[in-house]
Amino acid sequence: MELVVSENGGVMHFERARTRMLESRFGMASIAFGSAIAGLVVVLVELTLTGVFSRLGDAAVTIIIITTVYAILASIVGTSTIMAMHRRTLGWVCEGRLPYESEAKKVLRFPLDSALLGGSLWLPGIVLEAMLFAVFLPGRDNAIAVILVALGGLSSAGFTYLVVDSVIRPAIPMVAKVVRPVGHPSSSVLVRVGITWALASGLPIASVLLVLADTGSGQHERIRSAVYFAIFGLISGYAATAFLAKSVAEPLDTLRRSLQKIEHGDLDVVVPVRTTSEIGLVEAALNDMASGLRERDRLRDVFGQHVGTHVAQRAIDRGMDLTGDMREVSALFVDVVGSTALAHQLEPREFVDKLNRLLSIVVDATTVNGGLVNKFEGDAALCIFGAPIELDDDATCALRAARRIRDEVLAAEELDIGLGVARGMVFAGDVGSKTRLEYTVIGDPVNEAARLTEAAKAVRQRILVSQPVIEAARSDERDLWVPHGILRLRGREDETKSWTDNRGYRNSRERSSADVDTGISHTEPRQT
Repeated sequence: MELVVSENGGVMHFERARTRMLESRFGMASIAFGSAIAGLVVVLVELTLTGVFSRLGDAAVTIIIITTVYAILASIVGTSTIMAMHRRTLGWVCEGRLPYESEAKKVLRFPLDSALLGGSLWLPGIVLEAMLFAVFLPGRDNAIAVILVALGGLSSAGFTYLVVDSVIRPAIPMVAKVVRPVGHPSSSVLVRVGITWALASGLPIASVLLVLADTGSGQHERIRSAVYFAIFGLISGYAATAFLAKSVAEPLDTLRRSLQKIEHGDLDVVVPVRTTSEIGLVEAALNDMASGLRERDRLRDVFGQHVGTHVAQRAIDRGMDLTGDMREVSALFVDVVGSTALAHQLEPREFVDKLNRLLSIVVDATTVNGGLVNKFEGDAALCIFGAPIELDDDATCALRAARRIRDEVLAAEELDIGLGVARGMVFAGDVGSKTRLEYTVIGDPVNEAARLTEAAKAVRQRILVSQPVIEAARSDERDLWVPHGILRLRGREDETKSWTDNRGYRNSRERSSADVDTGISHTEPRQT
């Protein structure tokens, strides 16, 4: 059983008492019995204040006894019936499980069904009272007395509705998990306000009108009774208005604070659905909204881990759309030296662990410098600077990332790598179909970067970049690079002017040792 308790001690005790009453058949039975007795008290008070009993004389005692006996018998019938209704409607509470859908729908109707039960038991009583008054009272006095009895029956049904509606509220969060919408036409705010007004103000006003219309009573008696009813109406009206205002303001304040949390990025918001009115529908809708936002963020995070956060956001913003544009970007390609031999020498799990540590360095260095790891290709990775997010200086960012990757990977002494960087115009966008898309870059700079990577594996610095990258970089970064020579790269007709950084990372003795370990020989590229 889910129970929302306030830090306020009094409210906490009230909630626990309400929950115990909800779980007990006798708790609901006591509501039916108490509402019937309350209706009887209302009838007796009204008949007394309006002077009806005084005009009945000795017959008043007979009518009071008959009315009381009928009220007790009707209460017994109502109590037995509502206990059976409790078993069919709220038995799942005692069993400590979620309700079935049919049971949940019965819970939403329970206040109305209970009120209709109480009202129906008053109908024979009203007929009985009308017969008694017809015998002992003249015509007009008879009609007023019957109306007063009917008002008592209506007040009893209204009390039943409001009390049962309040008692079942601890069960509403569980009902909300089973049925949507968590509401019923009979439980709207308008219905509750109407019933509360009828009990707190409508009943006293109607009583005042009946008293003033009763010419059988003396003027002094009518004025006194009207004053009593008016005072009661003022007090009960104020109390009911304050109660209604609080019952609406508190959940609205909770909703406001929850929306502020969501606005500030806290999506772990769950508002207890404590009512079946429109407010409960809003509470349930807010929970659904927060759940949807959490799921969207989770999917975006998962999606971002696969394609990069910028690409994920681009897909969310644009939707499933085969679009793209021409961009001038810097492409960085990194590949492992001797990966085939390593895969043969190492256990698959060990090789994958080494590869993951390498790729973590690649991702960190690329992300810090504003780039995108576009794809992993086995033991290689393609990184893009300038798409999908434009950079003011993509060339400098790519060069910095290349140096950082080289330094961190080779400092770890787990793997040897080659890096190639090229720059130029590419198509950057989505390729594929309406059901399966991939963000990619297509163009000669990508191929050139891959070929430079092959050549870089034989260079001491392990990095080769093309002339356009150096020309586009800032002067402070350009000063860190020196010409390497002109290369004729595999698959390309044009010769490539290449550069490498002016700092080596290990001496020749270390390099020779690495060559023996990986089984890879290094030859200088042809220079012209």
